[in-house]
Parts: sequence; C-alpha cells; structure tokens
Amino acid sequence: MASSLHSNNTQICPNPTALNGGSAADGKSQISKKPRLYADPPLLFTPSDIISEFSHHDPAVARINNGSFGCCPSSVLSAQNQLQLQWLRQPDNFYFNQLQPKIIQSRTIIKDIINADHVDEVSIVDNATTAAAIVLQQIAWGFAEGKFCRGDAAVMLHYAYGAVKKSVEAYVTRAGGYVIEVPLPFPVSSVDEIVKEFRQALRRGKQNGRKVRLAVIDHVTSMPTVVIPVKELVTICREEGVDQVFVDAAHGIGCVDVDMKQIGADFYTSNLHKWFFCPPSVAFLYCKKSTNNSDLHHPVVSHEYGNGLAIESAWIGTRDYSSYLVVPKVLEFINRFEGGIEGIKKRNHEYVVEMGQMLVKAWGTRLGCPPEMCSSMVMVGLPACLGISSDHDALELRTCLRDKFVVEVPIYYRPPKDGEEGGVVTGYARISYQVYNKFEDYYKFRDAINQLVDNAFTCASLPIS
Repeated sequence: MASSLHSNNTQICPNPTALNGGSAADGKSQISKKPRLYADPPLLFTPSDIISEFSHHDPAVARINNGSFGCCPSSVLSAQNQLQLQWLRQPDNFYFNQLQPKIIQSRTIIKDIINADHVDEVSIVDNATTAAAIVLQQIAWGFAEGKFCRGDAAVMLHYAYGAVKKSVEAYVTRAGGYVIEVPLPFPVSSVDEIVKEFRQALRRGKQNGRKVRLAVIDHVTSMPTVVIPVKELVTICREEGVDQVFVDAAHGIGCVDVDMKQIGADFYTSNLHKWFFCPPSVAFLYCKKSTNNSDLHHPVVSHEYGNGLAIESAWIGTRDYSSYLVVPKVLEFINRFEGGIEGIKKRNHEYVVEMGQMLVKAWGTRLGCPPEMCSSMVMVGLPACLGISSDHDALELRTCLRDKFVVEVPIYYRPPKDGEEGGVVTGYARISYQVYNKFEDYYKFRDAINQLVDNAFTCASLPIS
C-alpha cells in the first residue's frame, strides 16, 4: 500500500517539490499566486527545516489530530518567549509603550488576511468560545431589554461545537429565546442536503409570528467534520430576514478560504492557534462595521469598558498577552512556504484526502463526505466489526489507540439510522493533516486498526472505566 503512494514516506512532506508548492506528480506549481504581505520573498523551507521547527513534538506519536489543539513552530515559540521576557523585565514600559501598538499590528495583519474593510472590525480574543460569548451576550441583552420578544428564535447547526451549544443555552435559551437546531445528515453526500435542511429550519423559526434574531453557522464543523457552504447559508439568512449571522469558524483561518467581503456575515470568529501556527490561545472576532454592534462587550469587564470591543479585548487585566503579539512572526513563518497560507491549505487538503482514501480502501469503508467538502480534516469510516456502539466506546477506542499504539486521533460515534441492519459503519476517525505530518503517521494508524481487526477486537472487550 505504501509503495503505491510515495517511496519515502518518512519525510515530513512527501518530497521537497511538494513542500515548496509543486505537484508530487509533475513538479509544477499548482498554487495561485497571491500577493504576499511582505515585500521580499523569504527563503523557502526545506523538509529538514520543518523537522527542526517541530522538533519539540513527541516523535513517537502519530499526531494526526491537529484539529483539536493546533501546533506552534519553534521560531514562533522563541519569539513569544522574548515578548514574555520583555514584559517581565519592565512591565510598565511594555504596558504603556509597546502592548497596544503591537496588538494593533497583529489586528492589521489579520484584517488584511481576511479581507475586512477596516482594522476596527477586528478584535483579538482568547479563543472562538470567548468570541461566541461576546456575540451571544448581546443577544441575551436584546431579550432582557425588550428589543426581542420572548420566543423569538436562534438557529444553529446540530453539529455545532459543544461549547457553543452550551453558550447558546446559557445566553439565549435562559433569556427566553427559542433555539432551533438544523439536523444535518452524516455521512453527507452534497452541499444541497445542508442548504435544504437549513432553509427549512429558518422557516420553522419564523412560524407563529416569531422572528429569527440570530443564525449561528459553522464554517468547518468539528465532529463530524465537514465544510459548510457558509456563503450560501448567509445569503439564505438575508433572504429570510434573519437579524444577525454569526459564523463560528474555529477551524477557519489557515484551513479554508476566509474572506469577509465574500462571506458577508455580521460576525465571524476563528482561532489562530489551530491552523495558523500561533501558540495557545488566540483568536479573532470580526464584527461588520455596518452592523449595529455598539452593545458588543468583552464578558470580562475591565478598565477599557465602553471604548469599543477591540480596545476592551486588548486589555482585560494583567495576563500574558504574548500569544496576541506573535502574529507578525507567524506570518513570516507562513511566507516561507511556497504560496504562503494558500499553498499550505491546498497541500494539506490534498494530502489529507489522499490519506483518507488510502484508509477507507484498506478498511473497505467510506469517507464522511465528498473530498470537495473536506478541509484539512477528513472523516474516515472505521471497520464495522470494531463494534463502536456509543460515545463511550468511541472515547475508549481513542484511548486504546493512544496508549497501546501511540496514535492520537479523535473517534466519532454515528448512531445507526432507522432500518439500518448489522454491519453498518458506526465509527469514524477524524484525521488531520498539517505541515509537520508524514504519510508514515497514517500508515501507523492503518496498521493499528488492522491489528485490532486481526485480533477479533471489539469495543465490548474494553474495560469499563
């Protein structure tokens, strides 16, 4: 199996040509040339450079779960450490003379990358969960202050991230809002399935004279993972009179195309520590300037309250802000790859699809969605004979793979649908591909599952914890 893909599967990238933007087949660049944010082209990375940048990773682990926590290269960690030392050396000088200009520099780079109109539209926060709290807190105040009627609706996807679902419960449901979850099929076969279900959910939200005050749309769902057609869904929201649209794109920047003018949402958030190589934890929240967002406030109130969300978020008390400040260094790192972030996204997508297809061929299963609906993550069906019959089984199998085979990969349980007989695939693995990965990681996962199957393993044999 391995020889049919690449003869040297122990490299960080299948070959140096592919690393620097060429096709592994023909050596010609397939990356569209977009202008860099730096004028002088930097020296491109070699495979050994990448090994060095991620030498702090545990080399024994097949780490195919970049989607959960991301990764940060050594050069960026070193820059962060220098910023931390500058702060500790003379905190007053750093606070009064350096912190805010450096945060503005990071916000400006983000603004350019996401194609926002103005830097004032970009706030830096800890993570996408914080951003969700900021937006949903505003909705809660709308109910509390009588701007919205009790029972007005908020719509979100059934596969919304768990923490965001809890935030909707805490802020919207508790304030009197009526929450509608959009049921999405899985496995999913086409964009049309998602669009159809979403449109129907919005219309349910408007029944009995209700208004839909907010739609929460994932750009890339977490578990199961699939790329959501956000531009189409935002357009539908406008057609159906939804007040505000919030795109939760925790996996967005560095993973899929992120363009505020094209997407057209009122709010958009993405983590920078998942696919954009920043250290934990840092994210941005985009707030469209034409949206009435004067009531947007950071949930941690500090001295800057009332000076606008971007200013409030830039100081929420004494803490380590260094992860906010390394964005320029991260951009420098990214631009050492052919095609910059666009090249990285393209190659990660191509390789994760290739590895996903290798795995489903080995196991006789299927991908969770068509390749064009995948990002840098893919859902891969696991052999039905493993007997995954609950979320607990999925978690225990994941633990088994970590402890016995040194493979780190999330496992998703898909309940059988009505009428489905035995032998149905109920377990899917979410595999990620990032620049530090090598094909050997995925072969290790394949061989671990094959060994379990050969040993007649089933989840029923796992110890009850």
